[in-house]
Amino acid sequence: MEHFYITLLLLFVSFVSLSLFVLFYKHRSNYSADNLPPGRPGLPLVGETLEFLSTGWKGHPEKFIFDRMAKYSSQVFKTNILGEPAVVFCGVACNKFLFSNENKLVTAWWPSSVDKIFPSSLQTSSKEESKKMRKLLPQFLKPEALQRYIGIMDAIANEHFASQWENKEQVLVFPLAKRYTFWLACRLFLSIEDPHHVSKFEEPFHLLASGIISLPIDLPGTPFNRAIKASNFIRKELLKIIKQRKVYLSEGKASPTQDILSHMLLASDENGQFMTEVDIADKILGLLIGGHDTASAACTFIVKYLAELPHIYELVYKEQMEIAKSKSPGESLCWDDVQKMKYSWNVACEVLRLAPPLQGAFREAINDFIFNGFSIPKGWKLYWSANSTHRNPECFPEPLKFDPTRFEGKGPAPYTFVPFGGGPRMCPGKEYARLEILVFMHNIVKRFKWKKLVADEKIIVDPMPMPAKGLPVLLYPYKS
Repeated sequence: MEHFYITLLLLFVSFVSLSLFVLFYKHRSNYSADNLPPGRPGLPLVGETLEFLSTGWKGHPEKFIFDRMAKYSSQVFKTNILGEPAVVFCGVACNKFLFSNENKLVTAWWPSSVDKIFPSSLQTSSKEESKKMRKLLPQFLKPEALQRYIGIMDAIANEHFASQWENKEQVLVFPLAKRYTFWLACRLFLSIEDPHHVSKFEEPFHLLASGIISLPIDLPGTPFNRAIKASNFIRKELLKIIKQRKVYLSEGKASPTQDILSHMLLASDENGQFMTEVDIADKILGLLIGGHDTASAACTFIVKYLAELPHIYELVYKEQMEIAKSKSPGESLCWDDVQKMKYSWNVACEVLRLAPPLQGAFREAINDFIFNGFSIPKGWKLYWSANSTHRNPECFPEPLKFDPTRFEGKGPAPYTFVPFGGGPRMCPGKEYARLEILVFMHNIVKRFKWKKLVADEKIIVDPMPMPAKGLPVLLYPYKS
């Protein structure tokens, strides 16, 4: 019997060794095509994923890109990230090529972790789901609709600062910024106003956002496993809200046009088919992530830079107080007020350049094609990097200097400033984000000055940039 188990063990070891050899050979054979860009595939299975992610964890997400630009090519190099053979595109010409060839040579691609966290998208694909969302969103994100949101945004900002910031000597900015943008998203997408109801979702959404772009290893304790559990919890809560809304719509207690949820419940496709409740829950889940995570990072870094640069703060304060003084007591901000916040938006743009919430995004080659003399095989993944232009001295002289005047007049050259992406896939929520950021800036500077409590706080990227200690600040409130 002992010999039997030894034989069985040897067979198992042989099988594992053979499997690893096959995987290694397959991994290497992906890179054997002629005239590929320079670069290396890294380790079998994981490729260079750990380096790609760890540079962000260490606070220098641009390092992975810039090291390889210096070693291999300033425009394109090959690698393997998130288990896929990939080419990283860097610079203005690359951005223009990718954004101009959407659905011609390249198409959107998400890591397998996204489909596993949003299971209803498996019935079609995350690409198809994205197309559906882009058809649904415009009427809620067009200027006429956004004008109606400003008063709501201002009211929520007032309540947020009154309850979370005022009468406190110091606060942690990052979690509070997330609370503000998440509250807005819940109110405008789902008509949820109760802050206690909103707070129930905060921690699960943090876990979900942290695990979306991660190695898809579903073992207890991994970011991916925590993200799946969080998405399941949020989905159950959303399904309760969706079922209740259906009842309210049937009883006339809810309006068909009050928010995105009502519209999704009542909208049908060209075949007269309505979305399922689970499908709607997944779409709302995606919107809530996109609707608050990037903007909360931007708001946090605005607070950081205004603390570090008092001369910039003073100019923002002056602009915002001119608007505040033009309002009657209790009067909300309006569309015209926001259009006057030109310098404040230039400051926000410079923050988005230096600390882009979106580090980059993936595409997939639809067909074989040649770029810059190199072969790009069909099916390979393509990654464009915001930092490859944002921190490039050819695009932005003295790239590490904070200078809002870069955005005066015509602003930066095309395809250099890309915090919202570009081309047909430019973020449809760009204008929504602009409004919530400017409303935040208005409400914070008219109430406070502040001072950072950690002078050289480390910034980590996981996958959004965030201060390692949450950006603690000491508040100096203005007297009413």
